[in-house]
Amino acid sequence: MIKKSIFYISILLIVAFISSGFKPYNSQINTDFNNESEALLYVFPAQNIVDYASLKIPFTGKYFIGFKEAVAHKESQGKYKKVNTLGYLGKYQFGMETLKSIGIKDSTYFMNSPKLQEKAFVVLLSKNKYELKDYIAYFEGKIVDGVKITESGILAAAHLGGAGSVKRFLNSNGVKKCKDDYGTSVKSYMRDFGGFETAGIKAVKNAKVE
Repeated sequence: MIKKSIFYISILLIVAFISSGFKPYNSQINTDFNNESEALLYVFPAQNIVDYASLKIPFTGKYFIGFKEAVAHKESQGKYKKVNTLGYLGKYQFGMETLKSIGIKDSTYFMNSPKLQEKAFVVLLSKNKYELKDYIAYFEGKIVDGVKITESGILAAAHLGGAGSVKRFLNSNGVKKCKDDYGTSVKSYMRDFGGFETAGIKAVKNAKVE
C-alpha cells in the first residue's frame, strides 16, 4: 500500500515539475491580429515596423499587376490623391493635357475616382503601344545603351516622357538622354520596368476612356 502511494505521489510530482516548465505565451500576433473593414492587419515578428519599410508588399512578380503597382510606386508611392509640385495628378501622375488626350476633362472627378485612374492608365498604355508598335517590334530584345529593350520598358518610358521621348532615345541608340522635369530618364524607366507582362494590352489608335 505504501509502495503504491509512493508511486502515485512520484507520478504527480513528475507531472507538476514538467508542467511548471510551460508558461503562458502572450503572442503579439494573437493580441494584435484583428479584422478591420474586412482588411486583415498583419503584425510582423519584429519590435519595430520600420524594419520592414523596404519590403515590397504585395509580392506581385512580373505579372501585369506587378507592372502597374511598380510604376505607381515610382510615380506617387501608390497614392490616388497625390499631386506633385508640377501639378501631375493621381496614382500614376497624369498631366492634364495627357488626360484630355484620352478623353478625361474633369480633374476633380479623376482625382476622386480610383477606378477611373486605373482605367486611364490602361488606356494610355493602349494608345502608346499603338504609337510605338513598330519600335517594340524592331527593338525588343536588343541592347541600347546597356539596357535590354522590352515592351513593358518601352511603355513605362512612354508613360514618363511620352512616346516622342522614347523614339528619340531609341533612334539615337541611347545618345539622346531624354529626361522629365525632375531629371528622371527614359533610359532608367526602360531598365527598371523591363520584363513585365504587358502582352495583354491592346494597341489602340487614339484610345479613349469610355
